[in-house]
Amino acid sequence: MHKPIRSFVFALALFGFLALLGLCFPEQGISIAGYYTLRFPSTKDLLEPAEKQKDITRLLKAIDAIDTNFTVVPIKPGKLKHTSDSMPLVSPPASKPLKPSSPERIPELITVLQSRNGKALYRFYEALSSVQDFSTSIRVLHYGDSQIEGDRITDYLRLKLQAQFGGEGPGLISSMPLSQSVVNRIEYSTNWERFSTYTGRDRRVKHNNYGILAGFTRFLPAAGTEPLRTITSASIGIVTRPQGGGNALNFSKIKMFYGGSRTRTWCEFYEGPALMKADSLEAGGVFRVKEFKIVSGTNRHVFRFRGKDSPDLYSLSLEGSSGVMVDNIALRGSSGTFFHQINPEQLKAFFSYLNVKLIILQFGGNVMPSLLNDSMAVNYGQYLKYQISMVQKAAPGVSILFIGPSDMAIKEGTEYVTYPLLEKVRDEIKAAVLESNCAFFDLYDCMGGRNSMAAWVEQNLAASDYIHFSPQGARKMAIMLYSAIINDYNNYLSKQPDAKP
Repeated sequence: MHKPIRSFVFALALFGFLALLGLCFPEQGISIAGYYTLRFPSTKDLLEPAEKQKDITRLLKAIDAIDTNFTVVPIKPGKLKHTSDSMPLVSPPASKPLKPSSPERIPELITVLQSRNGKALYRFYEALSSVQDFSTSIRVLHYGDSQIEGDRITDYLRLKLQAQFGGEGPGLISSMPLSQSVVNRIEYSTNWERFSTYTGRDRRVKHNNYGILAGFTRFLPAAGTEPLRTITSASIGIVTRPQGGGNALNFSKIKMFYGGSRTRTWCEFYEGPALMKADSLEAGGVFRVKEFKIVSGTNRHVFRFRGKDSPDLYSLSLEGSSGVMVDNIALRGSSGTFFHQINPEQLKAFFSYLNVKLIILQFGGNVMPSLLNDSMAVNYGQYLKYQISMVQKAAPGVSILFIGPSDMAIKEGTEYVTYPLLEKVRDEIKAAVLESNCAFFDLYDCMGGRNSMAAWVEQNLAASDYIHFSPQGARKMAIMLYSAIINDYNNYLSKQPDAKP
């Protein structure tokens, strides 16, 4: 016959054993084969309440309250003309601190660009204010890691800038993107290969001519081997989607940036099924441009190649002839420490030809798992400072804006908390950026600061990896970023002698 006292004694003994195990178990856990760590909840974890999750409710409401129909302070009458598809625009409200609803401080809504003298982006603003006075275009290059993949964040900047200042097309695209964009779908034959340097130099490549995207594609083996004796064919198809907006869809030309082939390559350009142009691509060189005019209204364009060797295809660019181009350059896994591995003269040729006026750098998250102490965080900041100096040498006079890392969470016990060194990394990046006379946008503080990522995940604004924003979360960050830029631009205009009072 079962006796309840026996069950009670067994349960009591079991809980006593677990409590004793919790007291004796190493706080850092036990590593298994170097890949896994076995941890046991401590008595502190069991008895003390977990840290309260960040409350971002009012923060999100404040973001949603930002008027997304931004405008600029008018200067000379007629100088800033609206394009035909421009929207009526009004200035966003000034940012105000959010009052805490509990003893824990709720972070302020931050839509401010930080720089040493407040003038870090003035050269870009000068070009932006006069872009419609000239029949040319200016470029904004947005380099970043997987946080901007698929044209996230960048697409919103492009949509707003082109609506306000004119401009057509999504700009630079890779022929082999790691992630498809909301604007384009790229189709390519199976014999294309990608060669890159943004996560480490590709040992198959014997040169450093990686181009504007820090990587290139080929449909035959990398240069250094003998060309094939037979002719090889390859193709690239571009399908443009309407999700990017009317300006991005209505480009008038496609430019092909290439070089490095040991033989001429035959190239045919199709709009839908119609052959529009056929010509050969030149051999040699590290910066060649071929332009293809858009004639029909189709959203599908195809390139077909034939040759005994393949060119290094650095990029394609879908663009118009004037206004603002905003290019998404998403480099998955990159920490932003690759510019020194690209031929500086080639990079300079790209920046100059494209008439780049603003370079946005968004990195930092990929170094977090590998950092062990403060010293490593300091070293990373200094290395980024060196990379920024390389960009400044290749693009003299171009404004640079650095977007700091977002909050990233790691599981600690039963809770997701901010990576231990993330704030240190953010601080070191910021110091390097300001010392380089560039502008800094604090993405970490914008989203709520310490331990905010778990709340973003709970609101379906970030992925379950506690690292990446969802498309909805990325859009909220893009709104805050553009609000910061347009407020800073308005501040610039208000200080010009020809500005209206």
